[in-house]
Amino acid sequence: MLQMIETINKAVNDFVWGVPAMICIIGVGLYLTLRTNFLQIRKFPYAMKTTVGRVFKKKNASDGALTPFQAVCTALAGTVGTGNIAGVAGAIAIGGPGAVFWMWVSALLGMCTKFAEVTLAVHYREKNEHGEYIGGPMYYIKNGLGKKWHWLAVLFCIFGVMTVFGTGNATQVNTITTAINSALLNYHILPESGVDTFNLVMGIVLAALVGVILLGGIKRIGKVTEKLVPFMALLYIALGLGVVILNIQNVPEVFSSIVYGAFNPKAVTGGIVGSFFLSMKKGVSRGIFSNEAGLGTGSIAHACADTKNPVKQGYFGIFEVFTDTIVICTLTALVILCSGVPVNYGEAAGAELTILGFTSTYGNWVSIFTAVAMCCFAFSTIIGWGLYGARCVEFLFSSKMIKPFMVIYSLVAIIGATMDLGLLWSIAETFNGLMSIPNLIALFLLSGTVVKLVKESRKQEEKK
Repeated sequence: MLQMIETINKAVNDFVWGVPAMICIIGVGLYLTLRTNFLQIRKFPYAMKTTVGRVFKKKNASDGALTPFQAVCTALAGTVGTGNIAGVAGAIAIGGPGAVFWMWVSALLGMCTKFAEVTLAVHYREKNEHGEYIGGPMYYIKNGLGKKWHWLAVLFCIFGVMTVFGTGNATQVNTITTAINSALLNYHILPESGVDTFNLVMGIVLAALVGVILLGGIKRIGKVTEKLVPFMALLYIALGLGVVILNIQNVPEVFSSIVYGAFNPKAVTGGIVGSFFLSMKKGVSRGIFSNEAGLGTGSIAHACADTKNPVKQGYFGIFEVFTDTIVICTLTALVILCSGVPVNYGEAAGAELTILGFTSTYGNWVSIFTAVAMCCFAFSTIIGWGLYGARCVEFLFSSKMIKPFMVIYSLVAIIGATMDLGLLWSIAETFNGLMSIPNLIALFLLSGTVVKLVKESRKQEEKK
């Protein structure tokens, strides 16, 4: 049965992440970049100033909404997760160091894509029967493109519901159990024979925690993420920078292998990864898995923000992709490549490769801190994607279906704790690609609205 699932998934994955998908993802990002006159580069200093300034601004959100800071933390909770840790490791192992270069390219264009998604989500959002702001790709398709495109919004939500179980839950739980197992095994606290039982117990505990938080509603989600996300990001960045500084002599060679390997992976990986397209495919797909630019999911959280300016909230999209991919993903890549740990190119790898990069530099004691950081990353992602799935279910059915969905979503944690890593990642990657198609079509068709909103926002700023 598993063999059949793997075969079917591989066929779909090869099609979804083939040449057409690369053209669509990079093409839409480039198209939006050109239409906004390279807004993500031109307005980058302003975007950083605006977003960081609003992060530290104390503000209470109205009922049914999140503060802009809580909204960006919830969105970052969805993006900063296993894609930054296990995803980067997997991309390097399968696509070589050059995959990191293609992550950077996807991030550069993805900044503008994410900006457009967030701006449109806030502009076209609605209020549900409970007085909560709801928005995202399904709503900017519905309200921006009209009834004849409603099927596209439905398609996005169907793929979205399928995606959240793998991308948002199962792979995250798998990373949590891997990180904790690594720490406990290093200190001989957990015997090899007890790993399977321990993973099952961890899955049950995580299912209970996720259920309690998600069933508490949007306010509880915002309160958890605004505390968890800054803590985990700062801890991970501090540990990662330490590895880079202690191996500073390797940095020039590592950057050279990343750039050179992007176009000639065979020379860098000893011939094991010989395909330029494979390196590009893994870099772009895992980059999108991490920063979600093109998926539209992050915009669902931003639509909950208590703000009247769609464009200002859109700048948080630029901030998110920069923080997620350019800072954290690059740091993970440097931890692996600078530390000099052996990479088995051509074979699947995950969080254990990143953990090895830390432990080879600091010693086994650091596995405790990396386990804590990775658990925070993954757990926050589970919460963020739970919100995304709930909004998709609400659009397809009604708000009455949210609680049953939350219960099922929570229980998936038990499956994620005990499944095979390679197949899990592959399935999640496939659904990610399918989810991006309706969103990218909508972004292309609504690009004129994005340009119009940017111009209107600029005029308002000039009047002040």
